Amino acid sequence: MSKPGAIDLATPTALAAEPAPAEAPPAAGRKAAPEPDTAAAPRDEFFLPDFCAARSVLAVVLVAELLAVALALARPGAPFLTELARVSLIVQWLALTSAGILCFARPALARLSVPAASAAVFVLLALNTALISGVALALGANAAARGAGGFFSAPNWSFVLRNEGICLIVTALLLRYFFVAHQWRRHVRAEARSRIDALQARIRPHFLFNSMNTIASLTRTNPARAEEAVEDLADLFRATLRDSDSPLRLKEELELARIYQRIEEARLGDRLRVRWNVAELPMKCRIPGLTIQPLLENAIYHGIEPLDAGGTVTIEGRVDGNDVVITVANPVAEDSGGSPRPGNRLALENVRQRLALAYGGRGAVEVRRPPGAYEVTVRFPREE
Repeated sequence: MSKPGAIDLATPTALAAEPAPAEAPPAAGRKAAPEPDTAAAPRDEFFLPDFCAARSVLAVVLVAELLAVALALARPGAPFLTELARVSLIVQWLALTSAGILCFARPALARLSVPAASAAVFVLLALNTALISGVALALGANAAARGAGGFFSAPNWSFVLRNEGICLIVTALLLRYFFVAHQWRRHVRAEARSRIDALQARIRPHFLFNSMNTIASLTRTNPARAEEAVEDLADLFRATLRDSDSPLRLKEELELARIYQRIEEARLGDRLRVRWNVAELPMKCRIPGLTIQPLLENAIYHGIEPLDAGGTVTIEGRVDGNDVVITVANPVAEDSGGSPRPGNRLALENVRQRLALAYGGRGAVEVRRPPGAYEVTVRFPREE
């Protein structure tokens, strides 16, 4: 059933959708809030980093070269550059082959407990060290260690055992570092998640209060619209009470704002107009839930409602490099001097903190007060 005051989503400035027709939002009428997206990849909880990544390989090369410098400095009797070149050759081979082994073995290691995975890493790297040391001896990389008795002579065994000892010490230190760093990251994520949950829990009662006031005002004057508003409210809460650990797709977040818009249209009628200009936005990127809807709620409550003739809320979005930028603008009464009504800071500060927790310095909220208007711009990285 079509609703009065509904936006024509087929216009060029309408709420954008994916190219496929199945992704497009409806032109009018009530639509249930989007269901949670279960296709998101699970968080990697293994304490070992991904050695297949280029960043990890670069770190391995740098750490190995620092170790080679330290070993070369430990032998003051030999020419430094000659010793550094000889040590770097074998250390880099050991480091890169070990990283390759851990890269391919990581899926299997991730299924083990931490002690079992650590023991398996020790065994794999010890075997790799013995193999590389043997190849180095066979190729003459350590001529001083080759004796007349062949590979099994005492100097050869001494060379291999020294390398094994260095390997075990370095592996133990790195495993301890990886585990402590992993535990610290889990603690930071858990603390951030608890703060995000608390912030989201604070905004829900405020939203519910405003929505219930709207429904109460319609129960006697327009029972049919009141019933539709209750259905919209149920749809919203079914989506917003979901597990906040999984961010919404941007398309889902905009649809939540669109449903809230319908609730307010039932109360304000023709006084409320909303213009959407978000055709350039990537609808599959992720955003914390209840980010845009509180800004629309503020724009209506602090901007449109005090105006006798109402006004137009403009929601515009664009892509700026690797960031998504969305601006919500609304008119304000001339005698207010551009200042919102009291109580506006709760939602703005809430959204600002949640973006900072989710994205660090890349998530931000900016407020501008041009003459006769109030603009809030959110910026967050494009992550799909």
